[in-house]
Amino acid sequence: MDGDSLDLKAVGPRIRMRMPLLTPLETKVVETVVGQREFSAETPLKQIAAQAGVSEAMVVKITKKLGFAGYREFRTALSRYNQLPTAEMHQELSTDDTSQEIIQKVFRTSIQALEETLAILDVEAFDRVADLIHAAGQRDLYGVGGSAQIARDVAHKFLRIGVRTNVYDDFHLMLMSAALLGKGDVAVGFSHSGNTIAVVEAMQLARRNGAHTIAITNYNESILAQNADVVLCSTARGSPLMGENAAARIAQLNILDAVFVAVAQRNYGEAESNIKKTMAAVASKRKKRLI
Repeated sequence: MDGDSLDLKAVGPRIRMRMPLLTPLETKVVETVVGQREFSAETPLKQIAAQAGVSEAMVVKITKKLGFAGYREFRTALSRYNQLPTAEMHQELSTDDTSQEIIQKVFRTSIQALEETLAILDVEAFDRVADLIHAAGQRDLYGVGGSAQIARDVAHKFLRIGVRTNVYDDFHLMLMSAALLGKGDVAVGFSHSGNTIAVVEAMQLARRNGAHTIAITNYNESILAQNADVVLCSTARGSPLMGENAAARIAQLNILDAVFVAVAQRNYGEAESNIKKTMAAVASKRKKRLI
């Protein structure tokens, strides 16, 4: 990383995205550093090593695994990131919080996730995803649990403009779908962790059969990301009560809202016509406003 050219909002997300590459001990060291409120651009390497109970050489090695040139660059980038207003938005929920505090903390966590996801979003990858979905003959979406709900939301939006997709949240059905995909088709895998076995194996099979694969995940070094032609990453800080998924879900929905608009833009005339048709089809099922 280049500390001078890197968007500071991307520092935290990029550290979090590389955490799966670390060993348990290395992860503990990073958590020790990140958890220090007094960490600054002057914090010596010796102090961090002593607090984490490891050698100075190991601390340097860890910073390099996180994508930095060494401890000094890591220290500068992290200390500057911690000074950002958005970095202060995230606050842990407590059992003693009032309703007003709960609302503030939950909303600010989502706002931070949106700000930081925007900072790391790869525009080139975004454009490729829009191109692949627009041109695909078959579009199959894979996800389980909360990720399946995101896939369904995406499918609903695309149907409005006449872009047909299929959503699968059952392991067997995912594999059956992937087995039938081929050249010119697209498989989109949704997984916050990027390690959901059902989604990963379906994506692997789809890729072997010649389909393009797209990953929507929080970790660009995950197994899912490694088995995708294109990756779009969200990012969110974890919380003991809410986990990462809640805020990441908001970020992923926004990414895919943008993809939806980009796909519609590629044939705006047809998209506009299909929106009118689909809106007219359900118009009679809505109650008219009372005067």
